[in-house]
Amino acid sequence: MKILGISGTILGAKTAILVEAVMKEIKEKHPEIETELLDLRNIQMEFCDGRKPELYNDDTKNMIKAVSEADFYLVGFPIFNGSFPAPLKNLFDIVPPSVFRHKVMGFVANGGTYQHYLVVENQMKPIAGYFRSFVAPSYVYVNGSHFNEANEIVDEDVLKRIEDLAEELVFMASGLGHL
Repeated sequence: MKILGISGTILGAKTAILVEAVMKEIKEKHPEIETELLDLRNIQMEFCDGRKPELYNDDTKNMIKAVSEADFYLVGFPIFNGSFPAPLKNLFDIVPPSVFRHKVMGFVANGGTYQHYLVVENQMKPIAGYFRSFVAPSYVYVNGSHFNEANEIVDEDVLKRIEDLAEELVFMASGLGHL
């Protein structure tokens, strides 16, 4: 059983930190689950242009493979100008929608205001619905005040929500027979 954490941006560090926090929680409580982080900052992903997957560069092909081989997902992203970033949309465009079908998908996001959490509700959940993914009901949204100067998550409520989301993802994946 494998969960793929996707840090869906090529800018900043907070998104990856947030994704890694949930993945760490899963690994600590469920060591039998394989965890992998796909950090888009480290990938030279090509722009989706409709070509067959095997015609993309190696990084893009490896990304498609990693997403395809996962049993469930944690998708993290920052919110810029009221929406999620283009690199994450590009990933969703390149990976065949059938890859996500009947798999659990959870979300974490970070943004500059308290209101940006609505991007998860109004944009990401409908995309997951289009893919026919099973969406974790809860998610974690943070802003800069939840981190200290060393970019560590220090807000106790956020840490509890991270723990809860990790458990929810595992519970849903196991309930669907993925574990």
